[in-house]
Amino acid sequence: MLAKWPKHSFIFQTWIKHFPFIPSLTYVKGNVTVPLMVIKTRDPIISVALSHDGTRIVSGSHNNSIQVWDASTGAELQKLNGHTQGVKSVVFSHDGTQIVSGSNDNSVRVWDASTGVELQQLNGHTLGISSVAFSHDGTHIISGSYDESLWVWDASTGAELQQLNGHTQGVSSVAFSYDSTYIVSGSYDKSIRVWDVLTGAELQQLNGHTLGISSVAFSYDGTCIVSGSYDKSVRVWDVSTGAELQQLNGHSDWVNSVAFSYDSMYIVSGSSDNSVRLWDVSTGAELQQLNGHTWGVTSVAFSHDGTHIVSGSYDKSVWMWDVSTDIELQQLNGHSHWVNSVAFSHNGAHIVSGSYDNSLRVWNASTGTEVQQLNGHIQGVNSVAFSHDGTHIVSGSDDNSVRVWDASTGVELQQLNGHSHYVKSVAFSYDGTYIVSGSYDKSVRVWDVSTGAELQQLDGHTQGVNSVAFSYNGIHIVSGSYDNSVQVWDASTGTKLQQLNGHTYGVCSVAFSRDSTCIVSGSYDKSVRVWDASTGAELQQLNGHTQRVNSVAFSYDDTYIVSGSDDKSVRVWNTSTGAELQQLNGHSN
Repeated sequence: MLAKWPKHSFIFQTWIKHFPFIPSLTYVKGNVTVPLMVIKTRDPIISVALSHDGTRIVSGSHNNSIQVWDASTGAELQKLNGHTQGVKSVVFSHDGTQIVSGSNDNSVRVWDASTGVELQQLNGHTLGISSVAFSHDGTHIISGSYDESLWVWDASTGAELQQLNGHTQGVSSVAFSYDSTYIVSGSYDKSIRVWDVLTGAELQQLNGHTLGISSVAFSYDGTCIVSGSYDKSVRVWDVSTGAELQQLNGHSDWVNSVAFSYDSMYIVSGSSDNSVRLWDVSTGAELQQLNGHTWGVTSVAFSHDGTHIVSGSYDKSVWMWDVSTDIELQQLNGHSHWVNSVAFSHNGAHIVSGSYDNSLRVWNASTGTEVQQLNGHIQGVNSVAFSHDGTHIVSGSDDNSVRVWDASTGVELQQLNGHSHYVKSVAFSYDGTYIVSGSYDKSVRVWDVSTGAELQQLDGHTQGVNSVAFSYNGIHIVSGSYDNSVQVWDASTGTKLQQLNGHTYGVCSVAFSRDSTCIVSGSYDKSVRVWDASTGAELQQLNGHTQRVNSVAFSYDDTYIVSGSDDKSVRVWNTSTGAELQQLNGHSN
């Protein structure tokens, strides 16, 4: 995420949830952005790429070898030998299991990323390979060569599927669209061409650069292409019309490599002027200039969450950059795996977090210091919550248990056993006397906080329960499930009062309004729905999100609803009218 969010903010913490492995340490010294890490090598680096999960870097070098590095420590994990000339292009498959490389020895090679074993050698080009890419689904490989052709290969068999001809000079760069239906190629003949993967037909020819093309890439939404050229410019093109949308000027020497961020909002470029530059796609403005390499930058790539850039250079180094320019206000580090759930205490003084590292941690919200580490779960923690008075914490885990903790001492007070599958959601009643839990075992359970006794088992869902909540008056419980339904229960008797049907896919999140009269739900069907808690009538369907809705909540006065989605946006809605009031963009995942 590239927006300037404070690092102690909730938004920044979600970065870490989605991308825990790359270190987040950064600082700004004057106008210089200091790299997170520098990997020194013995030979000039020609190509670099990050694995999709951000844990590994692969580099190709003039010394004929490919090296795989740990992105957090810089340690060399693998050295892949086999090419007999310099390696011009390397990339990971989307699932991170394979690497494809192209070399001046005219061959394309496929490698097992974990063992370094060579799986395929794809021969056919008559001159050196300049660029290679995997399709997003991992089924195809594209290669571009100085022999002026592009070849499409079956990734599993190594068979040649298409040979795309049209360029009049060597092909310098190739890329698949994210949906794997199109290929873009750039050439020393100054043209960019767009091809149909299945038919091999040339669909567009984009002209405008005054010297050869060095690098091309699709935006992840498939609407734009970025190109870098020996004419020192970066250009952005409309895929459907071929129109030039932006010309980004600033580099003082050849632009060797370009890439889009995964949210398609930013472009990174690397140049023979030794700099890496970050650009705003919509305005064309230069946002950052990352200096440090002592020789030309040959290759650049974004991490999946957009917070990091990796660059390779003729100066024999690989650099990792943090592209957030904020001086840190707070950063809560300590978890060693994904953070799945965070919650504030009611008075705002503390934060609790639960992680796949099996621990809960309590933080001082103003200083960012770790106050408590709560250990006891033997598998990942999915859900955490404070009691309203801030004295207790509840957690639910993949170890099938619910645990209650003393918030001040960190002592485990209760272990609530009974669920036979992962516990995905937990919540306190407003008065702190009860806990509700929802599990993949399809049940909702109510527990006595002081004794740990199971008071109710609420059965009715036919698939796993993702989310549970108490009404603020403590009378009702709401649950949402993969069975597409929202169900309302009597908290004291366990009787099912309502089944709210309407969602066409699983329900991810549910919440009561503060006055307990309404329920809001978010779903895999991309919609947010508002329901009358007493009658079960659907009051509003809030449409706008383009991917699943993961989390929903009412404002304290019930006039607004907020929703968060896999489409990277947070949206604010008017509860009574259903109108979308705000769309908050900035998340990169």
